[in-house]
Amino acid sequence: MTTKTLRTAGGLSVRYAPRGALSVLGLLVLTLAGAVVLVGTGDFPMTPGEVVDTLLGAGTPVQEFAVMQIRLPRVLVAVLVGAALAVGGAVFQSISRNPLGSPDVIGFGQGATVGALTVIVLFQGSAAAAAGGAVVGGLVTGAAIYLLAWKKGVHGYRLVLVGIGAAAMLTSVIHYLITKANLVDATRATVWMTGSLDGRDWAQFWPLLTVCCVLLPLVLGHGRALRMLEMGDDAAYALGVKVERTRILLMASAVLLVAVATSAAGPIVFVSLSAPQLARRLTRTPGPNLGASALMGSVLLLAADWLATNAFGERQLPVGVVTGILGGCYLLWLLVTERKAGRI
Repeated sequence: MTTKTLRTAGGLSVRYAPRGALSVLGLLVLTLAGAVVLVGTGDFPMTPGEVVDTLLGAGTPVQEFAVMQIRLPRVLVAVLVGAALAVGGAVFQSISRNPLGSPDVIGFGQGATVGALTVIVLFQGSAAAAAGGAVVGGLVTGAAIYLLAWKKGVHGYRLVLVGIGAAAMLTSVIHYLITKANLVDATRATVWMTGSLDGRDWAQFWPLLTVCCVLLPLVLGHGRALRMLEMGDDAAYALGVKVERTRILLMASAVLLVAVATSAAGPIVFVSLSAPQLARRLTRTPGPNLGASALMGSVLLLAADWLATNAFGERQLPVGVVTGILGGCYLLWLLVTERKAGRI
C-alpha cells in the first residue's frame, strides 16, 4: 500500500493512501449521480438537469411536488440505509476478522425482523410501532449474541458461530409468527420482510438521519482502533486500545445502525455483507475502510433500487428482492474464494 503525507500550514501532517482517497471520491460522485438519476426516474421522467434545477428551486410546481414530496425522501432513505448497513457490516467483519461476520449472516437482521413481526402479528401495531419493534429486536439480539459469544472476550469465529445459530433460531421464530398471523397481518408482515423503499417519505428519513448523524461519525472516529482490533486483542492492547470497551461501543453502534436501517426499509439483505468487501477490494488498503464502505453501501442500494424499478418492465420489484439475488451470487463467490484460500 502506497501512502503519502500531506503537511498543512499549521505544521500538521496527514498520511493518506492516494488510491483509497480517489476511490472514496469516485464513490461519492457515483452516489450523487445515482441519486440524481433515481430522482428523475418514474412515471413522470425528468432529466438530470431538470432534477438539479428543481432541487435549486427553479422547477415547475409539478416537478417540485414530484421531487420534494415523493422521490427525494425515498432516495435519501436509500442513501442512508445503504450507508448504515454497510458500516454495520464493516464493523462486524472487522471485529470477527471474518468476511462472513455480517449482520445478514449472524442474526442481527433476523432479530430486527422478529421484533417488527411481533408488533405486527401479536399486537396489530402501526408502521411506526413496527419500526420501533425492529429497533428493539435488533438491540436485544445483539446483546444476547454478545453475551453468548463472550468468554474472556469475544473472538471472531465464536461470534460468527453463535450468530449463525441465533439466525437459524430466529428464522424459525419468524416462520412461526407468520403461521400465527391472520391473512391481513400475514400480508403486511410478508411485504415488510421483503425489504422495500416504496412509499418512504420524510417520516422515515428524519429519525434515520438523526441516528446516522450521531453514530456514523462516532464509528468513523474509532476507525483506527477498529483497525488495531483486526490485528488481535493482544496487539490492540499493546498499541493502547481499550479493547473490550471499544468493542462494546462499536458493536452497540453497529447493531443500532442496522436495526434503525431495517426499521426504515425492512430487512434489505446482503448490503452489509458485500459493501465492505467490495470497498476493500476497490481501495486495496488494510483496515475497515469505513468511509468507502458507507459510500459503497449507498451506491449498491441506489443501483439495486434503479434495477428494481426499471429492469423488469412494468412490473416493479421490491429492492430487497434485487439485493437478495445479487447478494446471493456474491455470497456463493465469496464462499468459493474463502474455501480456495483455506480460510473455511
